[in-house]
Amino acid sequence: MMSIKSKSARLKRLSRIEGQVRGVARMVEDDRYCIDIVTQIAAVRAALARVEEEILHDHIAHCVEHAIVSGDAGEQRKKVAELMAVLGRARR
Repeated sequence: MMSIKSKSARLKRLSRIEGQVRGVARMVEDDRYCIDIVTQIAAVRAALARVEEEILHDHIAHCVEHAIVSGDAGEQRKKVAELMAVLGRARR
């Protein structure tokens, strides 16, 4: 589980990304230059990747660490399997 401070920071960042996406939609509506639109889409993707990385870091630092400290081999395998699955999907 994320700390309140981390959660607040992630939500703030996601709100900014939401604004960026709305801005991209306005660019399309306004028939802006395609390369400018694509550039903004790349910025949104990069911002989402940063949030994803931060959330994964929190997950490893808390949930995975807790499974390791618990000594529960089943829980440890479960957390590793979850990470492998999410990282595999991220590559697609």
